[in-house]
Amino acid sequence: MAESTKKQKLVVRGFALSLDGFSSASGQSLESPFGNGGLVIMEWAFQTRTMKTMFGQEGGSTGIDDSFLAKGFDNIGANILGRNMFGPVRGPWPDEEWKGWWGPNPPYHSPVFVVTHHARAPLPMGGGTTFHFVTDGIESALQQAFAAAEGKDVRLGGGATLVRQYLKAGLIDELHLVMTNKLLGSGERLFDGTDNLARDYDCVETVGSETVTHVRLAKRKRS
Repeated sequence: MAESTKKQKLVVRGFALSLDGFSSASGQSLESPFGNGGLVIMEWAFQTRTMKTMFGQEGGSTGIDDSFLAKGFDNIGANILGRNMFGPVRGPWPDEEWKGWWGPNPPYHSPVFVVTHHARAPLPMGGGTTFHFVTDGIESALQQAFAAAEGKDVRLGGGATLVRQYLKAGLIDELHLVMTNKLLGSGERLFDGTDNLARDYDCVETVGSETVTHVRLAKRKRS
């Protein structure tokens, strides 16, 4: 008997939230990618060995946070991002000077599909990352990402608005959320309007570290 083909998954991994439910603060800018003061929800990651290695640094902590961060890259063949995760530019592209927050070698090392209303030519970068700009919706972006991933899973990086769209459409298979003890007060909430969450997803794992709580949700299997 031939082996069955393993189903590709759309996954969210390492998605940090403030204690009051925000994934970023208000006022995103070139100087503040997570909004004014919003970067504090990523402090748990900055101290890990995995994150330091990504930025060419030595050292860093090991343990629960580092393990979850490292596993976030397992079996990922492509990525999907919202326009605001790619950069602070709004509206039509004034030019093609902006190439993302990450410098010449972004951390994705795979095709990245940016969901936007404004077309732009594909942008090849170092390390195997190419940004593709998708203007015909989230399902098209997912289809293209699955094809590019060549059997591997696709990681949905955010932001919150895009993750909400995929959640409401029932297209996300797994979510790894990182619940911090930080308060932002305003910004982008993840779960607003996702009334199907309790019906369609189960909490399958909760692990606390010294700094945050890691929560994994999985799409409920239908009998």
